[in-house]
Amino acid sequence: MKTPPVVVVTGASKGLGAAVARWLGTQGVYVALVARSKNLLDMVANDVVQLGGQAVSLPADVSVAPSCRQVIDKTLTQFHRIDAVVNNAAVVSPLAQIASADVNAWRYAIEVNLLGPFYLTKFALPALKASHGRIINTSSGAAHTPIPGASAYCASKAGLTHLTRILAQEFPEITALSVRPGVVDTDMQFQLRRDGRQSLKPEQFAYYDGLKKNNGLEPPEVPGRSIAWLALRAPRHMTGEFRSYDDPDIAEPARAIFGSRLSLKS
Repeated sequence: MKTPPVVVVTGASKGLGAAVARWLGTQGVYVALVARSKNLLDMVANDVVQLGGQAVSLPADVSVAPSCRQVIDKTLTQFHRIDAVVNNAAVVSPLAQIASADVNAWRYAIEVNLLGPFYLTKFALPALKASHGRIINTSSGAAHTPIPGASAYCASKAGLTHLTRILAQEFPEITALSVRPGVVDTDMQFQLRRDGRQSLKPEQFAYYDGLKKNNGLEPPEVPGRSIAWLALRAPRHMTGEFRSYDDPDIAEPARAIFGSRLSLKS
């Protein structure tokens, strides 16, 4: 009997990461859930099991290299293999012009958004090479479009996108993609609306504010479904690419496999 795939998902305690984990659960996947809050991870783990998968909660701060190594080691101890890593954990802080940005907050953004994926990828590489696995990095349109007032976020996502391209060149045994998840109704968007008025350009703040007021934000389940599909099925020819969650060759097969709605028992 074939062993179900094993996928590590960071930022899995809520929002987009939790949605990815739940979709994976519907396919019987074994999911290693990573975030800082064990209580929230355990709630997502219960959902994954209810949907048909297995899950282990691995509380960790991905900005810390030894913690990332422990995540990989514990995943291998629990499930004996790794077929994909979804690097989704991210922070948007600090929201500030460069001249006034807090140095420690700026550094922490790079540590979470760029170094965390580097650490997890580095430590998972032997297992991923053995399984001919996948690395799916949640990037952003901000990797290509500058947003004044969000320099750390933009710089870290640009770095993550280029890191993905390098992974594809250095390791032909694996498939590595970066994904634009769209503008998703998560805590990050709430923070932009709460704190962005003072640091973002007025038109940029109005854009984010208007998305919420006009129901223009995607629910996490929509891009989450695409990312879950990529973790399991991303074709080899996509390696190194920066893709969007709603590209038809991603969104349509994802919907065909997972369906349109996540259904949890009440």
